[in-house]
Formats: sequence, C-alpha cells, structure tokens
Amino acid sequence: MNPMEYTMGERATALRAELRRLVAEHVPADYLGAFTDDPADLAVAQRFCEVLADRGLLCVAWPEEFGGGGGSPWEQTVVREEMWAHHEPRGAQYMGVNWVGPTIMRHGTPEQQRQHLPPIARGEVIWCQGFSEPEAGSDLASLRTAARPDGTGWRVSGQKIWTSYASMAQWCFLLARTSNGAKKQQGLTIFLVPMNAPGIVVRPIRSMLGPHHLNEVFFDDVRVGPADVLGTEGDGWRVVQEVLAFERVGIARYARCERLLQAAPDVLGDQWDDLPPELRARWTRMLVHCRRARLLAYRVVALQSDGRVTPGDAAAYRIAVTKLDQDSAEVLMEIVGAAALTGPDGLRYRRQVEDHWRYAQASTVASGSIEVQRVLLSRALLAAS
Repeated sequence: MNPMEYTMGERATALRAELRRLVAEHVPADYLGAFTDDPADLAVAQRFCEVLADRGLLCVAWPEEFGGGGGSPWEQTVVREEMWAHHEPRGAQYMGVNWVGPTIMRHGTPEQQRQHLPPIARGEVIWCQGFSEPEAGSDLASLRTAARPDGTGWRVSGQKIWTSYASMAQWCFLLARTSNGAKKQQGLTIFLVPMNAPGIVVRPIRSMLGPHHLNEVFFDDVRVGPADVLGTEGDGWRVVQEVLAFERVGIARYARCERLLQAAPDVLGDQWDDLPPELRARWTRMLVHCRRARLLAYRVVALQSDGRVTPGDAAAYRIAVTKLDQDSAEVLMEIVGAAALTGPDGLRYRRQVEDHWRYAQASTVASGSIEVQRVLLSRALLAAS
C-alpha cells in the first residue's frame, strides 16, 4: 500500500452513508453536543447510542463475543469521523468505545470482560478517566494518589482533576500508586472503580464547555480489591502508554474541521466572493491541513491494526490535529464575523462555528499537552536516527 493511500473498502463507504442517514433521522439539526445546559441534549445522545447499539454500530469493530459488530478498524474510524463531525451524538460513550473497552479486552480478566464489555457495547454505561492531578497533569507519572495495602486489597486516597463526565459516570478508569520504584513510572496500578463506592466525592469545575465536562474527584480511603486491578499490579504505566495512544487518535477532530470548512462557501453564498483574498487563502490552507491530519490518523490506525504503533506515531498525529483544531477555528470565526449570516441555516452555522472555537481552545492541552507530544515525537525521531 502506498503510504499516502488508504482504502477503507465498500463496507466502510456504505457505513458512512448509513451513519449520516441515522444522524439526520435521530439528531436535531441544532444539536451541538450532549453536555449543554439543556437536559434534552443529553437525552438525545442516550437515545442515539441505543439506536447505534441496536444496529451493532456503536462498537462496530469489536469482536462479536464482546458485543461488537466484528468489523474492521477502518469501519470504526468511519464511526469516529461521522460522530465527531456531527458534534458527537454518542455523548460520553466514545470513551468506553475507543479505549476503555479495547484496553479491558487486552488486559482484563475473563470476569472483567464479562462484567464491563457488554454494557459498553450496549451504550448503557459511562466511564471517566482518573489520570490527571493538580501537580501531575502533563507529568502523569508524578501522580500522588496512593493505594495503600489493606489485607487482601488497598485503600485509595488522593485527588484527580479535569476529569470529564465524572459527575455522571458509573465507572472510573483509575491510575494510582501502589509502590515506589527506582523510576516514577514504576509502581503504578490501574483500578476499575465504581463511582458510587464509599469515599468518592465529585465537585464540578465550571467552564465555557458547559456542565458535566470537567470535575475534581476526591478519593478518601476508597476500598479496592484484587478483582478491581486491570492487568498486573505495578505495571500500570505500560498499559497507560497504550491507552494514551488509543485515546489520542480516538477523536477524529479533523472531521469536524473539514465539515465546517467545506460548508462555508454554501452557507455564505454570494458573500463568499466578498471575503478578503487572504482569508480565503487561509481557508484553503486549512483544508490542506485537514487532509494532512486525516492521513496521519489513518497511518496510526494502520499501525495499530498491525500492533506496531508507538507513542511517537500517536504524538505526530496529535500535534497536527490539535493545531488544526485551533487554527481552523480562528479562520472560521473570522469568516462568520465578516459575513452577515441570517436565516435558520446561517444562524445555525454561526453557532456551530462558535461551539467549535470553544472546544478548540483546550485541544492542545487535553489528553496530553502539545509540549509533551513534541517531546515524545522528538524522542522517537532521535531513537530512529
């Protein structure tokens, strides 16, 4: 295969058409995501997850024995692209689908797989990620949340921050320190913890992204047992590196950028020709950058399929797509600011662009800051030289 060409196949093409039809049928045209101040938007996402799950499309690439559709990674990529392009009508379910579930498949016990995977595949459960801490965000290995031995289990105490969906999640994918090693990456363990466990307190952090997104989570002597450990005790950092690679490619940010950019000439109509040539040139450049980010994403998907993905591969994509997110948002805001958009379609497009801009502000920090991604990419390039 040419490194610049990726063929998804006829099934993926048909799937894309079906997803667009389902979105048009079940998602309101004014929908801007599940986590607004209007509870009806969350209800839309919950119902749409049921629609996808009933058709075997929520986890289309999962093995059938785990409740999936047995499809290809490229079909799952199509789902990612169409969902993010249409303001993620799965709500928070992308987290369980994209990386919590696949990680449990790879490292979970049969009991953990039976307990957790079918509810994710049915869209019935929301997960949150207990990683970042007040003094351990980008430097995740420096976390202080500790799990102290307690007979046959542990007692977890500490604080997590910037935890998306913690106020509504049923389960937490938690990273805590169970021992101290020669390196700070050693002695970390992953626990699968129910959010209703005694000792867990969630406090929302208000932001311009709306409710439910960001939270502080406090763990006060929370009891966890051997059945809650994912993988091997003390080997959590190795699993986390794999998780982060899945997470960083799991959101197809380029798809929304491309959709909004391509819609601009039609929405503006005759006003498009009145835009400054320099602004239209930047618009063209953003479409080129969309193509670049898409190809980098496809490269990571291909490598993941062969089991060869490295942190450097995911980092290269992440740098490109988060910069695209922010740069395209600035161009789009200038475009809608220069035009007199009226009527339902014009006002709807303005709201979509503004929503995209708000989300883009945090894109170079979320899921690992862009500075950390540059370090990972630099290390990979030096190791290969």
